Amino acid sequence: MHFSRPATAVASAALLLALAAPAHAATTRFDDGSFEYQKAPANSFTDLGVGQSIGPWQVTSGTVDLIGAGFWQAAEGDQSVDLNGTGPGEVAQTFSTTPGTRYTVSYDLAGNSALAPAVKSGMALIDGQDFQDFTFDTTGKSPTAMGYVGRVFSFVAVNPSTTLAFASTNPGAAGPVLDNVQVTACPSCPSC
Repeated sequence: MHFSRPATAVASAALLLALAAPAHAATTRFDDGSFEYQKAPANSFTDLGVGQSIGPWQVTSGTVDLIGAGFWQAAEGDQSVDLNGTGPGEVAQTFSTTPGTRYTVSYDLAGNSALAPAVKSGMALIDGQDFQDFTFDTTGKSPTAMGYVGRVFSFVAVNPSTTLAFASTNPGAAGPVLDNVQVTACPSCPSC
């Protein structure tokens, strides 16, 4: 097979650019912790099932509700996620990490007070491992006063990508509410 000189030069240049690109360029960064990318109808919600996405988040189990602007108070931005759609669900996002680096995960937690039980429960998972169980008592809360509380935990990455997931352990169609998820690398701190 014979290549013309310009085609060979273009192929060589492309190979050099690929080799010069940073190793992490092909991976993704953590994004959309406030569930804003896909818009749910204002003053309403969208029920999503396994395989459907909310921006970079994937529904990996059961169903969840993406809550639109005005339906109830969001902790940050306009939208939030009820981890129970028609039943308990799970959302997950995979993002690039540096093995050996400590990361801090923070998020705001509330609960859907429309249905019992009053105490909503769930867990935060890293690569399928339960890293933090959580509960939220909706007693005295309302759509205009959700009572969000901040939660924080940290993990040390073991792989070049990590999957963060949040799952409801609550029965029924009204579960824990999640918003304002943030992941921050803290390579120089022993514990965050």
